[in-house]
Amino acid sequence: MNIFKRHLVTLTINKLSVGLIIFSKEKQSYCHIYSYPYQLKYYNEITNNFPGGIFINVRKVSLYNERPFEHEFFLRIEKSFPFMEELTIRNHKQQINKQFRKSKNENQDLSIIKYPYLKQINLIQTCIDYYEQFLFDTKMDLAFGVRVGMMFELVKEVTHNFTRNRTRNNCAKINYVNLCTGIQYAGYSDNFSGGKQQLPEYIKDYFPYTQID
Repeated sequence: MNIFKRHLVTLTINKLSVGLIIFSKEKQSYCHIYSYPYQLKYYNEITNNFPGGIFINVRKVSLYNERPFEHEFFLRIEKSFPFMEELTIRNHKQQINKQFRKSKNENQDLSIIKYPYLKQINLIQTCIDYYEQFLFDTKMDLAFGVRVGMMFELVKEVTHNFTRNRTRNNCAKINYVNLCTGIQYAGYSDNFSGGKQQLPEYIKDYFPYTQID
């Protein structure tokens, strides 16, 4: 079994405070070094080993890992980036804890996550578990007016062909959703009126305040 160790260290070098996040795996280590407090507006390629901290200046975050991001990880992101506006996720690994809860028939209440300043989410390079993570109102309370990039077939699946109540509330909060390619492949009309694609009424009803491309 690969065992990861991580440390968050704050040092003072030549009167400059420096933060180091150190990751260790077997005989290899790497670190992320930044001035403290963290001044950049972005924080890229965050993995499961992220130890936390408060980054009030960060507005743009990207997450990437070859291991699944669990619900608890997104809670950590909520606490660490309270003013996050853009979030990109790349992860095709299914959540393990979700499968465990299903196998045990547990209806354990999860803390609902809120990213109050979030304006844009990119889920295109993820599996369906992360669509559930962000669209289920039992897991996530999306901010109104958010823009979302998603794959049409996965949206269709997670919403039970645009009928599921558990995903309806968050879908109604979306201001813009990029589904254009998937919709065309699904055989819907490619006619445009005033720059907007003609979609079935039941899809438009499911996203009542959304521009769909």
